[in-house]
Amino acid sequence: MTTFAIATLGCKVNTYESQGYESALLAKGYQQVSFKEKADVYIINTCAVTNTAGSKSRQKIHQAKALNQNALIAVVGCYVQTAKEQLEQQEHVDILIGSDGKRTLADRIEKALQGEKQVNEIHDVRALRVFEALPIQHFEHQTRAFLKIQDGCNQFCSYCIIPYARGAERSLPENEVIKIAQDLCASGHQEIVLSGIHTGRYGRDINTNLTQLMKRMCKEVKGLRRIRISSIEMNEISDELLTFMQKEPKIARHLHIPIQSANNEVLKNMHRPYDVEWFKERVKYIRSLMPDISISSDVIVGFPQESEEQFVDTMENIKQMELSFLHIFPYSRRDHTVAATMSGHLENKIKKERAARLAQCSKALYTAYKQKFVGKEVSVLFEKEKDGMLFGHTSEYLEVYCSMDVKALHQMKQVVITSYIDDKLIACDVKEVPHETVSAI
Repeated sequence: MTTFAIATLGCKVNTYESQGYESALLAKGYQQVSFKEKADVYIINTCAVTNTAGSKSRQKIHQAKALNQNALIAVVGCYVQTAKEQLEQQEHVDILIGSDGKRTLADRIEKALQGEKQVNEIHDVRALRVFEALPIQHFEHQTRAFLKIQDGCNQFCSYCIIPYARGAERSLPENEVIKIAQDLCASGHQEIVLSGIHTGRYGRDINTNLTQLMKRMCKEVKGLRRIRISSIEMNEISDELLTFMQKEPKIARHLHIPIQSANNEVLKNMHRPYDVEWFKERVKYIRSLMPDISISSDVIVGFPQESEEQFVDTMENIKQMELSFLHIFPYSRRDHTVAATMSGHLENKIKKERAARLAQCSKALYTAYKQKFVGKEVSVLFEKEKDGMLFGHTSEYLEVYCSMDVKALHQMKQVVITSYIDDKLIACDVKEVPHETVSAI
Protein backbone atom coordinates (compact mmCIF):
# COMPACT_ATOMS: atom_id res chain seq x y z
CA MET A 1 0.00 0.00 0.00
CA THR A 2 1.31 3.47 -0.92
CA THR A 3 2.04 5.56 2.16
CA PHE A 4 2.03 9.35 2.52
CA ALA A 5 2.91 11.92 5.16
CA ILE A 6 1.97 15.60 5.45
CA ALA A 7 3.84 18.42 7.18
CA THR A 8 1.78 21.57 7.72
CA LEU A 9 3.33 24.93 8.52
CA GLY A 10 1.58 28.22 9.20
CA CYS A 11 -2.04 29.18 9.66
CA LYS A 12 -5.40 27.47 10.18
CA VAL A 13 -6.15 27.89 6.49
CA ASN A 14 -3.15 25.66 5.77
CA THR A 15 -4.47 23.19 8.36
CA TYR A 16 -7.76 23.05 6.48
CA GLU A 17 -6.06 22.58 3.14
CA SER A 18 -3.88 19.77 4.50
CA GLN A 19 -7.03 18.03 5.67
CA GLY A 20 -8.26 18.27 2.08
CA TYR A 21 -5.09 16.63 0.76
CA GLU A 22 -5.35 13.92 3.41
CA SER A 23 -9.00 13.18 2.58
CA ALA A 24 -8.30 12.99 -1.18
CA LEU A 25 -5.37 10.58 -0.77
CA LEU A 26 -7.20 8.36 1.72
CA ALA A 27 -10.08 8.16 -0.76
CA LYS A 28 -7.59 6.81 -3.32
CA GLY A 29 -6.58 4.04 -0.94
CA TYR A 30 -3.29 5.48 0.29
CA GLN A 31 -2.23 5.04 3.93
CA GLN A 32 -1.16 7.98 6.07
CA VAL A 33 1.89 7.81 8.35
CA SER A 34 3.72 10.30 10.52
CA PHE A 35 6.08 12.75 8.83
CA LYS A 36 8.79 11.26 11.06
CA GLU A 37 8.41 7.88 9.35
CA LYS A 38 9.53 6.54 5.99
CA ALA A 39 6.83 7.17 3.36
CA ASP A 40 6.37 6.84 -0.38
CA VAL A 41 5.01 10.37 -0.69
CA TYR A 42 5.75 13.49 1.36
CA ILE A 43 3.65 16.64 1.15
CA ILE A 44 4.99 19.88 2.62
CA ASN A 45 2.26 22.51 2.98
CA THR A 46 4.39 25.64 3.25
CA CYS A 47 4.15 29.05 4.87
CA ALA A 48 5.74 32.32 3.77
CA VAL A 49 4.59 34.77 6.43
CA THR A 50 8.20 35.22 7.64
CA ASN A 51 11.64 34.37 6.33
CA THR A 52 11.86 31.86 9.19
CA ALA A 53 8.71 30.13 7.89
CA GLY A 54 10.35 29.81 4.49
CA SER A 55 13.45 28.32 6.10
CA LYS A 56 11.32 25.79 8.00
CA SER A 57 9.61 24.83 4.74
CA ARG A 58 13.00 24.02 3.20
CA GLN A 59 14.00 22.08 6.31
CA LYS A 60 10.93 19.87 5.88
CA ILE A 61 11.96 19.13 2.29
CA HIS A 62 15.42 18.06 3.50
CA GLN A 63 13.87 15.97 6.28
CA ALA A 64 11.71 14.12 3.75
CA LYS A 65 14.70 13.39 1.51
CA ALA A 66 16.67 12.10 4.50
CA LEU A 67 13.84 9.76 5.47
CA ASN A 68 13.47 8.32 1.98
CA GLN A 69 15.66 9.53 -0.87
CA ASN A 70 13.41 7.72 -3.36
CA ALA A 71 10.17 9.27 -2.13
CA LEU A 72 7.98 11.53 -4.24
CA ILE A 73 8.02 15.02 -2.73
CA ALA A 74 5.23 17.54 -3.32
CA VAL A 75 5.62 21.09 -2.04
CA VAL A 76 2.52 23.26 -1.92
CA GLY A 77 1.37 26.71 -0.86
CA CYS A 78 2.54 30.20 -0.01
CA TYR A 79 6.29 29.63 0.03
CA VAL A 80 6.10 27.94 -3.37
CA GLN A 81 4.25 30.96 -4.71
CA THR A 82 6.86 33.42 -3.44
CA ALA A 83 10.07 31.39 -3.94
CA LYS A 84 9.44 29.46 -7.15
CA GLU A 85 12.90 29.98 -8.67
CA GLN A 86 14.77 29.00 -5.51
CA LEU A 87 12.76 25.80 -5.11
CA GLU A 88 13.10 24.84 -8.77
CA GLN A 89 16.85 25.46 -8.88
CA GLN A 90 17.94 24.27 -5.44
CA GLU A 91 15.52 21.76 -3.96
CA HIS A 92 14.72 19.49 -6.93
CA VAL A 93 11.31 18.30 -5.75
CA ASP A 94 8.81 16.38 -7.85
CA ILE A 95 5.69 18.56 -7.64
CA LEU A 96 5.38 22.31 -7.01
CA ILE A 97 1.94 23.88 -6.61
CA GLY A 98 1.51 27.51 -5.54
CA SER A 99 -1.73 29.13 -4.46
CA ASP A 100 -3.78 27.69 -7.32
CA GLY A 101 -4.34 24.11 -8.47
CA LYS A 102 -4.33 22.64 -4.95
CA ARG A 103 -7.43 20.60 -5.69
CA THR A 104 -5.46 18.64 -8.30
CA LEU A 105 -2.69 17.59 -5.89
CA ALA A 106 -3.90 14.03 -5.23
CA ASP A 107 -4.36 13.35 -8.95
CA ARG A 108 -0.92 14.79 -9.73
CA ILE A 109 0.66 12.58 -7.09
CA GLU A 110 -1.04 9.51 -8.52
CA LYS A 111 0.09 10.33 -12.07
CA ALA A 112 3.64 11.06 -10.90
CA LEU A 113 3.82 7.68 -9.15
CA GLN A 114 2.78 6.11 -12.46
CA GLY A 115 5.70 7.83 -14.20
CA GLU A 116 3.96 10.80 -15.81
CA LYS A 117 6.15 13.88 -16.18
CA GLN A 118 5.02 16.72 -13.96
CA VAL A 119 4.43 20.36 -14.86
CA ASN A 120 4.82 22.76 -11.95
CA GLU A 121 1.64 24.74 -11.35
CA ILE A 122 2.50 28.28 -10.29
CA HIS A 123 0.41 31.06 -11.81
CA ASP A 124 0.12 34.84 -11.42
CA VAL A 125 -1.65 34.74 -8.08
CA ARG A 126 -2.96 38.33 -8.24
CA ALA A 127 -4.93 37.37 -11.34
CA LEU A 128 -6.90 34.67 -9.48
CA ARG A 129 -10.58 35.51 -9.07
CA VAL A 130 -12.25 32.12 -8.48
CA PHE A 131 -12.23 30.38 -5.10
CA GLU A 132 -10.80 26.87 -5.27
CA ALA A 133 -12.80 24.63 -2.95
CA LEU A 134 -11.44 21.60 -1.12
CA PRO A 135 -14.61 19.81 0.05
CA ILE A 136 -14.03 17.98 3.34
CA GLN A 137 -16.59 15.81 5.11
CA HIS A 138 -14.82 14.98 8.34
CA PHE A 139 -11.85 15.96 10.53
CA GLU A 140 -10.66 12.61 11.83
CA HIS A 141 -8.63 13.80 14.82
CA GLN A 142 -10.60 16.89 15.85
CA THR A 143 -13.92 17.55 17.59
CA ARG A 144 -14.42 20.92 15.93
CA ALA A 145 -14.24 21.25 12.16
CA PHE A 146 -12.65 24.00 10.10
CA LEU A 147 -14.31 25.35 6.97
CA LYS A 148 -12.32 27.61 4.66
CA ILE A 149 -14.74 30.11 3.14
CA GLN A 150 -12.40 32.86 1.90
CA ASP A 151 -8.93 33.25 0.42
CA GLY A 152 -6.66 36.12 -0.57
CA CYS A 153 -5.97 39.62 0.73
CA ASN A 154 -6.23 43.13 -0.72
CA GLN A 155 -4.95 45.01 2.37
CA PHE A 156 -1.16 45.17 1.72
CA CYS A 157 0.12 45.86 5.24
CA SER A 158 3.74 46.97 5.04
CA TYR A 159 5.14 43.89 6.82
CA CYS A 160 3.10 41.24 5.00
CA ILE A 161 3.80 39.02 1.98
CA ILE A 162 0.40 37.30 2.01
CA PRO A 163 -1.26 39.39 -0.75
CA TYR A 164 1.51 38.20 -3.06
CA ALA A 165 1.35 34.62 -1.78
CA ARG A 166 -2.42 34.15 -1.65
CA GLY A 167 -3.64 36.57 -4.29
CA ALA A 168 -6.75 38.73 -4.46
CA GLU A 169 -9.74 38.23 -2.19
CA ARG A 170 -12.21 35.54 -3.29
CA SER A 171 -15.04 33.67 -1.60
CA LEU A 172 -16.64 30.24 -1.66
CA PRO A 173 -20.28 30.53 -2.88
CA GLU A 174 -22.87 30.34 -0.10
CA ASN A 175 -24.54 27.16 -1.33
CA GLU A 176 -21.19 25.34 -1.38
CA VAL A 177 -20.41 26.51 2.16
CA ILE A 178 -23.79 25.23 3.34
CA LYS A 179 -23.29 21.85 1.66
CA ILE A 180 -19.83 21.33 3.20
CA ALA A 181 -21.15 22.44 6.62
CA GLN A 182 -24.03 19.97 6.34
CA ASP A 183 -21.61 17.16 5.51
CA LEU A 184 -19.37 18.08 8.45
CA CYS A 185 -22.26 18.09 10.91
CA ALA A 186 -23.71 14.89 9.46
CA SER A 187 -20.36 13.21 10.23
CA GLY A 188 -20.60 14.25 13.89
CA HIS A 189 -19.03 17.71 14.20
CA GLN A 190 -21.06 20.12 16.33
CA GLU A 191 -18.79 23.17 16.03
CA ILE A 192 -17.55 24.70 12.77
CA VAL A 193 -14.74 27.27 12.67
CA LEU A 194 -15.06 29.60 9.69
CA SER A 195 -11.59 30.40 8.41
CA GLY A 196 -9.94 32.45 5.70
CA ILE A 197 -7.15 34.91 5.10
CA HIS A 198 -9.71 37.69 5.63
CA THR A 199 -12.76 35.82 6.94
CA GLY A 200 -14.58 39.08 7.65
CA ARG A 201 -14.43 40.09 4.00
CA TYR A 202 -16.29 36.98 2.94
CA GLY A 203 -18.75 37.61 0.12
CA ARG A 204 -17.57 40.99 -1.10
CA ASP A 205 -16.80 39.48 -4.50
CA ILE A 206 -20.04 37.46 -4.78
CA ASN A 207 -22.62 39.95 -3.50
CA THR A 208 -23.15 38.61 0.01
CA ASN A 209 -21.48 38.92 3.43
CA LEU A 210 -20.42 36.95 6.49
CA THR A 211 -23.55 37.77 8.49
CA GLN A 212 -25.84 36.54 5.73
CA LEU A 213 -23.83 33.31 5.47
CA MET A 214 -23.97 32.63 9.21
CA LYS A 215 -27.72 33.28 9.31
CA ARG A 216 -28.18 30.63 6.63
CA MET A 217 -25.91 28.20 8.46
CA CYS A 218 -27.87 28.59 11.69
CA LYS A 219 -31.14 27.88 9.87
CA GLU A 220 -30.10 25.23 7.35
CA VAL A 221 -27.36 23.11 8.91
CA LYS A 222 -28.83 20.34 11.03
CA GLY A 223 -26.80 19.38 14.09
CA LEU A 224 -24.77 22.59 14.14
CA ARG A 225 -24.43 23.78 17.73
CA ARG A 226 -21.74 26.44 17.42
CA ILE A 227 -20.11 28.65 14.76
CA ARG A 228 -16.75 30.20 15.55
CA ILE A 229 -14.95 32.88 13.52
CA SER A 230 -11.25 32.04 13.43
CA SER A 231 -10.01 35.63 13.07
CA ILE A 232 -11.52 38.90 11.88
CA GLU A 233 -10.27 42.45 11.39
CA MET A 234 -11.95 45.20 13.41
CA ASN A 235 -12.93 47.14 10.27
CA GLU A 236 -14.72 43.99 9.02
CA ILE A 237 -16.97 43.70 12.09
CA SER A 238 -20.21 45.39 11.06
CA ASP A 239 -22.95 46.49 13.45
CA GLU A 240 -25.20 43.99 11.63
CA LEU A 241 -22.83 41.16 12.54
CA LEU A 242 -22.64 42.23 16.18
CA THR A 243 -26.43 42.52 16.50
CA PHE A 244 -26.81 39.03 15.05
CA MET A 245 -24.16 37.64 17.42
CA GLN A 246 -25.91 39.22 20.38
CA LYS A 247 -29.20 37.48 19.54
CA GLU A 248 -27.93 34.13 18.22
CA PRO A 249 -26.50 31.75 20.88
CA LYS A 250 -24.96 29.49 18.23
CA ILE A 251 -22.34 32.16 17.43
CA ALA A 252 -19.30 31.77 19.69
CA ARG A 253 -18.73 34.63 22.12
CA HIS A 254 -15.15 35.05 21.04
CA LEU A 255 -13.65 37.42 18.50
CA HIS A 256 -9.97 37.22 17.66
CA ILE A 257 -9.23 40.70 16.30
CA PRO A 258 -5.63 41.45 15.26
CA ILE A 259 -4.53 44.93 16.34
CA GLN A 260 -0.77 44.38 15.57
CA SER A 261 0.19 47.53 17.50
CA ALA A 262 -1.61 49.85 19.90
CA ASN A 263 0.46 52.91 19.03
CA ASN A 264 -0.70 55.23 16.26
CA GLU A 265 2.71 55.96 14.75
CA VAL A 266 3.57 52.27 14.51
CA LEU A 267 0.13 51.52 13.04
CA LYS A 268 0.74 54.18 10.41
CA ASN A 269 4.10 52.62 9.50
CA MET A 270 2.41 49.23 9.31
CA HIS A 271 -0.19 50.61 6.87
CA ARG A 272 -3.00 49.44 9.16
CA PRO A 273 -6.42 50.99 8.36
CA TYR A 274 -7.38 52.39 11.81
CA ASP A 275 -6.02 54.25 14.82
CA VAL A 276 -5.95 53.19 18.45
CA GLU A 277 -8.77 55.46 19.55
CA TRP A 278 -11.21 54.00 17.00
CA PHE A 279 -10.17 50.45 17.89
CA LYS A 280 -10.80 51.17 21.58
CA GLU A 281 -14.25 52.56 20.86
CA ARG A 282 -15.20 49.47 18.87
CA VAL A 283 -14.02 47.21 21.72
CA LYS A 284 -16.15 49.24 24.11
CA TYR A 285 -19.18 48.97 21.81
CA ILE A 286 -18.79 45.20 21.37
CA ARG A 287 -18.68 44.75 25.15
CA SER A 288 -21.78 46.94 25.58
CA LEU A 289 -23.67 44.33 23.55
CA MET A 290 -21.95 41.20 24.95
CA PRO A 291 -20.27 41.98 28.31
CA ASP A 292 -18.64 38.56 28.79
CA ILE A 293 -17.28 38.20 25.25
CA SER A 294 -13.63 37.21 24.82
CA ILE A 295 -11.71 39.65 22.62
CA SER A 296 -8.21 38.38 21.87
CA SER A 297 -5.65 39.81 19.49
CA ASP A 298 -2.38 39.54 17.56
CA VAL A 299 0.47 41.95 18.31
CA ILE A 300 3.78 42.44 16.48
CA VAL A 301 6.54 43.79 18.72
CA GLY A 302 9.82 45.33 17.62
CA PHE A 303 8.54 46.69 14.32
CA PRO A 304 11.16 48.83 12.54
CA GLN A 305 11.62 52.21 14.30
CA GLU A 306 9.38 51.17 17.24
CA SER A 307 10.74 53.09 20.23
CA GLU A 308 10.58 52.00 23.86
CA GLU A 309 7.96 54.70 24.46
CA GLN A 310 5.83 53.43 21.59
CA PHE A 311 6.05 49.88 22.88
CA VAL A 312 5.03 50.99 26.38
CA ASP A 313 2.12 52.89 24.81
CA THR A 314 1.02 49.68 23.08
CA MET A 315 1.19 47.73 26.32
CA GLU A 316 -0.74 50.35 28.31
CA ASN A 317 -3.48 50.61 25.67
CA ILE A 318 -3.87 46.83 25.62
CA LYS A 319 -4.23 46.83 29.41
CA GLN A 320 -6.88 49.54 29.18
CA MET A 321 -8.86 47.53 26.62
CA GLU A 322 -8.60 44.42 28.86
CA LEU A 323 -8.09 42.13 25.91
CA SER A 324 -8.49 38.54 27.07
CA PHE A 325 -5.23 37.17 25.63
CA LEU A 326 -2.63 37.90 22.95
CA HIS A 327 -0.72 36.07 20.25
CA ILE A 328 2.64 37.85 20.25
CA PHE A 329 5.07 37.91 17.33
CA PRO A 330 8.51 39.53 17.35
CA TYR A 331 8.78 41.35 14.02
CA SER A 332 10.45 39.22 11.36
CA ARG A 333 11.78 40.82 8.21
CA ARG A 334 10.09 39.51 5.07
CA ASP A 335 11.76 40.07 1.73
CA HIS A 336 9.77 41.98 -0.92
CA THR A 337 7.72 43.93 1.66
CA VAL A 338 7.76 47.68 2.36
CA ALA A 339 8.82 47.15 5.97
CA ALA A 340 11.92 45.22 4.89
CA THR A 341 13.25 48.39 3.23
CA MET A 342 12.59 50.67 6.21
CA SER A 343 15.39 52.03 8.35
CA GLY A 344 15.57 51.40 12.08
CA HIS A 345 15.38 47.62 12.29
CA LEU A 346 15.78 46.52 15.91
CA GLU A 347 18.14 43.94 17.40
CA ASN A 348 16.66 40.51 18.09
CA LYS A 349 17.52 40.92 21.77
CA ILE A 350 15.22 43.97 22.02
CA LYS A 351 12.39 42.22 20.16
CA LYS A 352 12.60 39.14 22.39
CA GLU A 353 12.68 41.25 25.55
CA ARG A 354 9.59 43.20 24.49
CA ALA A 355 7.79 40.00 23.52
CA ALA A 356 8.49 38.57 26.98
CA ARG A 357 7.15 41.68 28.73
CA LEU A 358 4.00 41.67 26.64
CA ALA A 359 3.57 37.94 27.29
CA GLN A 360 3.51 38.67 31.04
CA CYS A 361 0.89 41.32 30.41
CA SER A 362 -1.17 38.85 28.35
CA LYS A 363 -0.94 36.20 31.08
CA ALA A 364 -2.21 38.64 33.71
CA LEU A 365 -5.10 39.75 31.48
CA TYR A 366 -6.09 36.16 30.72
CA THR A 367 -5.99 35.13 34.37
CA ALA A 368 -8.27 38.03 35.30
CA TYR A 369 -10.65 37.20 32.45
CA LYS A 370 -10.87 33.50 33.36
CA GLN A 371 -11.51 34.20 37.03
CA LYS A 372 -14.65 36.20 36.11
CA PHE A 373 -16.29 32.93 35.03
CA VAL A 374 -16.11 31.16 38.40
CA GLY A 375 -19.70 30.46 39.42
CA LYS A 376 -21.12 30.89 35.93
CA GLU A 377 -22.95 28.33 33.81
CA VAL A 378 -21.33 27.76 30.40
CA SER A 379 -21.63 25.38 27.47
CA VAL A 380 -18.54 23.25 26.80
CA LEU A 381 -17.76 21.11 23.78
CA PHE A 382 -15.69 18.29 25.25
CA GLU A 383 -12.79 17.28 23.03
CA LYS A 384 -10.58 14.77 24.86
CA GLU A 385 -9.55 13.21 28.14
CA LYS A 386 -6.79 15.14 29.87
CA ASP A 387 -5.31 14.80 33.36
CA GLY A 388 -8.01 12.29 34.34
CA MET A 389 -10.85 14.64 33.37
CA LEU A 390 -12.73 15.65 30.25
CA PHE A 391 -11.38 18.76 28.57
CA GLY A 392 -13.06 21.20 26.19
CA HIS A 393 -13.74 24.81 25.27
CA THR A 394 -16.55 27.20 26.07
CA SER A 395 -18.17 29.58 23.62
CA GLU A 396 -15.61 32.16 24.83
CA TYR A 397 -12.79 29.70 23.99
CA LEU A 398 -11.98 29.13 27.63
CA GLU A 399 -10.36 25.79 28.47
CA VAL A 400 -12.46 23.88 30.98
CA TYR A 401 -11.85 20.61 32.87
CA CYS A 402 -14.73 18.53 34.21
CA SER A 403 -15.19 15.11 35.83
CA MET A 404 -17.86 13.71 33.54
CA ASP A 405 -18.70 10.36 31.99
CA VAL A 406 -16.60 9.61 28.92
CA LYS A 407 -19.85 9.47 26.93
CA ALA A 408 -19.79 13.28 27.00
CA LEU A 409 -16.75 13.33 24.70
CA HIS A 410 -17.42 15.20 21.43
CA GLN A 411 -20.69 16.49 22.92
CA MET A 412 -21.73 19.95 24.08
CA LYS A 413 -22.79 20.03 27.73
CA GLN A 414 -23.94 22.64 30.20
CA VAL A 415 -21.62 22.91 33.20
CA VAL A 416 -20.98 25.31 36.05
CA ILE A 417 -17.44 26.54 36.64
CA THR A 418 -16.78 25.92 40.32
CA SER A 419 -13.16 26.97 40.76
CA TYR A 420 -9.98 28.29 39.22
CA ILE A 421 -7.04 26.20 40.44
CA ASP A 422 -3.47 26.07 39.13
CA ASP A 423 -4.42 28.13 36.07
CA LYS A 424 -7.30 25.73 35.27
CA LEU A 425 -11.03 26.32 35.20
CA ILE A 426 -12.73 23.37 36.92
CA ALA A 427 -16.41 22.65 36.33
CA CYS A 428 -19.13 20.18 37.22
CA ASP A 429 -22.26 19.06 35.42
CA VAL A 430 -24.99 21.66 35.83
CA LYS A 431 -27.16 18.95 37.42
CA GLU A 432 -24.53 18.34 40.11
CA VAL A 433 -23.75 21.87 41.26
CA PRO A 434 -22.68 21.76 44.91
CA HIS A 435 -24.63 23.90 47.35
CA GLU A 436 -21.50 25.35 48.93
CA THR A 437 -20.09 28.58 47.58
CA VAL A 438 -17.85 28.27 44.55
CA SER A 439 -14.50 30.00 44.73
CA ALA A 440 -11.48 31.17 42.81
CA ILE A 441 -8.15 29.96 44.18
